[in-house]
Amino acid sequence: MTRMTQTRPSTEAADLESARRVLALEAEALQSLALGLDQAFVRALDILSAVEGRVVVSGMGKSGHVGHKIAATLASTGTPAVFVHPAEASHGDLGMITAKDAVLALSNSGETAELSDLIAYTRRFAIPLVGITSRGGSTLSEAADVALVLPLKTEACPMGLAPTTSTTMMLALGDALSVALLERKGFTAADFQMLHPGGSLGRRLLKVSDLMHDGDEVPLVAPAQPMAETLLVMTNKRFGCAGVVGPDGRLMGIVTDGDLRRHMAGSMLERTAKEVMTPSPKTVRPQMLAAEALRIMNTSAITTLFVVDDEKPVGILHIHDCLRAGVA
Repeated sequence: MTRMTQTRPSTEAADLESARRVLALEAEALQSLALGLDQAFVRALDILSAVEGRVVVSGMGKSGHVGHKIAATLASTGTPAVFVHPAEASHGDLGMITAKDAVLALSNSGETAELSDLIAYTRRFAIPLVGITSRGGSTLSEAADVALVLPLKTEACPMGLAPTTSTTMMLALGDALSVALLERKGFTAADFQMLHPGGSLGRRLLKVSDLMHDGDEVPLVAPAQPMAETLLVMTNKRFGCAGVVGPDGRLMGIVTDGDLRRHMAGSMLERTAKEVMTPSPKTVRPQMLAAEALRIMNTSAITTLFVVDDEKPVGILHIHDCLRAGVA
């Protein structure tokens, strides 16, 4: 026990120093990569944005693992993409690549043997080829229509052997390509939500129109409607409120349970909805994010919002609708 206590501080210091060295080396490499970007990056974007089919990403070993992630990021941000293993490509999967596609090939050395058939295939059928490599004079760099050459930086591995710094740069460059393509195409949050319907991302991007109740479910009454009838509407529609709509179809106010309590004294049932309503209630638009509508309800201590378009009610949203959908 005493021996472990004595050695632990020095071991922790060494561990932290090792981790910080790795992160510092990789951060320095990313900075060099960013500063070194030039017209080759723009030409690569020109090729990838013009693709009518898919971006086919390929790489071997650690580059292949990075390629899987790049393909997934491209696909999820509006650029159809797929990963094809270079060894499998030589055994039939070349048939997955069409003349409408473009290939994004990853190889740190630029001499990966397994990529040779794939490179030759792109040259034979004039399929655009973008290469990411650390060697400017390599086979991949020379064959590619555009070569994105990574700066030569020391691998974070103390032996300089395990791909670490180089794969970090590859991954970051893939992100840069994906985001730049996203911005070129005007990819919106609505587009993103369509491709991410599940999980927390999808829930965060749900719109009010995705959750609201519409049509006959919306509790609406006329300004002159007696409160006796208004109460029936509130009870039948089960939202605990009713919207008061004027002759022009615009929302004038809202009758809530709170309004009922405030008017309990006297002959409330003989009054009209207009006389009891709260005028100018808080409303939301169909295109608003449901998370923003939930924030309004929480901030205002209310449970229901009418959804309006041009001041005319088109739906109603209850706080339970947001909670059931996992919006937070």
